[in-house]
Amino acid sequence: MQIHELVIEMKLLERRLTLYEEKYGVLSENFYAALTSGELADYDAYDESRADFSRWKGIYETLRRRKHDYRKQLEGRDLAEVLRVQPAY
Repeated sequence: MQIHELVIEMKLLERRLTLYEEKYGVLSENFYAALTSGELADYDAYDESRADFSRWKGIYETLRRRKHDYRKQLEGRDLAEVLRVQPAY
């Protein structure tokens, strides 16, 4: 995936995360930390939130992977060069 594609996808993922953050009143990073530490181990008991939490977790993990890929692609590259290689829209 090209850098510009990663940026577009990350922004779309962030918009999707915002919906969960607004619904539950918690930032995704705090939700994810609580979930992975076991603090929310019994969330499966809540039918209404089970599907939301599962999707929220998946979207957050995807965003983290895309950010990692983005950083890896920028390593050692001149940002001016990256900016010159713009896709035609």
